[in-house]
Amino acid sequence: MKPISKSTKLANVLYDIRGPIMARARQMEDEGHKLIKLNIGNLAAFGFDAPEEVQLDMIRNLPNSAGYSDSKGIFAARKAIMHYTQSQGVRGVTLDDIYLGNGASDLIAMATNALLDDGDELLLPAPDYPLWTAVASLSGGKPVHYLCDESQGWVPDLNDIRAKITPRTKGIVVINPNNPTGVVYPDHILHELITIARDHGLVLLADEVYDKVLYDDVKHTALASLSTDVVTLTFNSLSKSYRACGYRAGWMVVSGDKASARDYIEGLDMLANMKLCANVPGQWAIQTALGGYQSINDLVREGGRLRQQRDLAYDLITAIPGVTCVKPQAALYMFPRLDPAVYPIQDDRQFFLALLEATRVMLVQGTGFNWPSPDHFRIVFLPHDSDLREAIGRLARFLEDYRAKQAA
Repeated sequence: MKPISKSTKLANVLYDIRGPIMARARQMEDEGHKLIKLNIGNLAAFGFDAPEEVQLDMIRNLPNSAGYSDSKGIFAARKAIMHYTQSQGVRGVTLDDIYLGNGASDLIAMATNALLDDGDELLLPAPDYPLWTAVASLSGGKPVHYLCDESQGWVPDLNDIRAKITPRTKGIVVINPNNPTGVVYPDHILHELITIARDHGLVLLADEVYDKVLYDDVKHTALASLSTDVVTLTFNSLSKSYRACGYRAGWMVVSGDKASARDYIEGLDMLANMKLCANVPGQWAIQTALGGYQSINDLVREGGRLRQQRDLAYDLITAIPGVTCVKPQAALYMFPRLDPAVYPIQDDRQFFLALLEATRVMLVQGTGFNWPSPDHFRIVFLPHDSDLREAIGRLARFLEDYRAKQAA
């Protein structure tokens, strides 16, 4: 038989959050091992439930969910998103500018497919949420990573962005609040990003999925609220703020000078029509979620479970010799650094595979987030305190053994 090969479009696609380490973890579970998984922000797996009123509203509307909806989504959900967008200070958004998808990831893929020709470039942060890099490659484009500066709290290096713009650059991806670092970008950085996009005629793609998962009274500013001329696509969903990952209910909002983007918007409409519609039951949850009691605030305030677990994870991680970390202001993750002088790692994927084998703790290496050096990793701080202490304790002992071997 002639071998059947995967598409060459997959050659540069990497998604190590569910990659080789995950495959080995599944094998270990099949062998009877119990693992502590700190690799993915799947809130339901750690006892975080979607708000009850959101669940009930979706259930009540199941009889209305058997047919296709409008390709952009049901009216009630889009109207709620429009009002939410207006409350953020974003101007000029109508119902027609709102697209519903099967989570934000579905719409991210749609937006990049509509934007990029073969060889076009998309500027992406390093580290990034790797879906962005993957879909840029699958769209035929070239992902170009600009550095975020850990010494400055992981904000984008604006000079690096400017240096990497070429005639083929089509847009800049801004992940704020950021996954994996947990930083929230200050307004002056957002204004500079808008200026760069304006000066070079670029589209801004703003991933703001964690805009409500904020700690220490940090404020988040919607990127699209800071300009009326720069074409901006904003992505959000129910997955994190409303603990409803499996509902696959996300949205994309187009704002700015839509007249200049008419052809691009026609492409978005075409792809939305080809998809027929997003998951209809999940769409019914959006209006109730956005308009109801914001229980996420109880989880992130002082004394709330997410806040407590962030603080605990940060204290335990930074107590390990040779490990430093910028304390996250938002989201569900932190991105610690392993001092290369203490941990001279050559292949971080193999290092964290060895960690999994030795400790039964699953983490994702920094290069899995397109960070260029093997000296970081992402940790999810969703488990209960006891599991978090156990997992980080195992990590600490593994790193202690590694230091001892290096010193021998």
